[in-house]
Amino acid sequence: MVVICPKCRVKLKVADEKIGPEGTRFKCPKCSTVLLVKRPVPRMRPLDERAVLIAHEEPSVLERLKGILSQEGYKVITAADGIAAMVNAAKELPFLAVLGVSIPKIYGFEVCRRLKSRPETKDMKIILIPSVYDENKYRRSPQSLHGADDYIEEFSIEEILPEKIAALRRTGEAPQGPSIATEKSPEVSARAGRQAEGARQPVAEDRPREQVVAPRPTEVDEAVEKAKRLARTILADIYLYSKAKVESSIANDAFHKVFASELKEGRKLYENRVSPEVKKLGDFYKEAIDNFIDKRKRELS
Repeated sequence: MVVICPKCRVKLKVADEKIGPEGTRFKCPKCSTVLLVKRPVPRMRPLDERAVLIAHEEPSVLERLKGILSQEGYKVITAADGIAAMVNAAKELPFLAVLGVSIPKIYGFEVCRRLKSRPETKDMKIILIPSVYDENKYRRSPQSLHGADDYIEEFSIEEILPEKIAALRRTGEAPQGPSIATEKSPEVSARAGRQAEGARQPVAEDRPREQVVAPRPTEVDEAVEKAKRLARTILADIYLYSKAKVESSIANDAFHKVFASELKEGRKLYENRVSPEVKKLGDFYKEAIDNFIDKRKRELS
C-alpha cells in the first residue's frame, strides 16, 4: 500500500505484511516524521432491504413462508438446515432471517446467536419460529430468544408475519407477540388447521414439473428423517423455554434427572408418532438427547 507523509508529502510504499493488527510505526526517510500506518478498514456491504432468508425443517412451512413473502414483494432465499442458513446469510446479506428453531445440523437459535455475533450480519433482523410440539403446553413466551428480535408461532404465520416484518422495518423493534399456545377462537383454529393441511397436501398443478436429478428418498428414509426431526423438536422446545435450567443441569451432569418428566413426556409422544418399522432401525430419540447434551457440553466448556 502507498502512504503519503502528511508533513513533506513524500509517497512511501509499505508492504501489507509489515502492518500489524494494531498498526505499525514507520519513519519517513525524508523528514523523519514518525507515521502510524494501519490497514484500511474494508467497507462492509449493506444488508439487502428487499431480501429475506427463510429456514425451516418442514418443507410445507417453508413453502408457506415463501408464498407470504413473495406476495409482499421480497426476494426470498431458502435454506433447509442451519449450515445452509449461515452460508446464505453471509453470501446474500438479507435484512431479515426467519428461522425455525429445530432446523437440522445447527439449531435455529444457534444460527441466530452466530449471526448476531458477526460484524457483517449483526444488524440483521431475526424472527424465530418455536418448534412447539404441543401448542397447548406453553402459556408463556420463550425464556430466551438468543438475540433474536422476535418470535412467531407456526399457526399464526399467515396472520401475523407481515405485521411483525413491518414493525421491524418501521422501528427496528417488533411488538410483543402473543404467548405460545394462546387461546384461539374456534374460527381461528379451524382456519389455521385448513392452512396447515393445505400446505401439507399441495395440488398436483402446484408441484414442479422438472425432473429431479437426485434419487428419490424411499418411504423408510423419509420416515426416519421425520422421527429424527420430531426428536430434535422436543429437545429444542425444552431448551428454548428453560435455557438457564438446561445449561445448569448439563454442567452438573444432571440433565436426565432435572428434566425427567419432560423427557418422559417427549418419549411418549415419540413412541406414539413413530412407526414400529422405524423404531427397529434405531432409537433416534435417545440419539437426539445424547447429541444435544454433547453439543451443549462443548459450548459450556
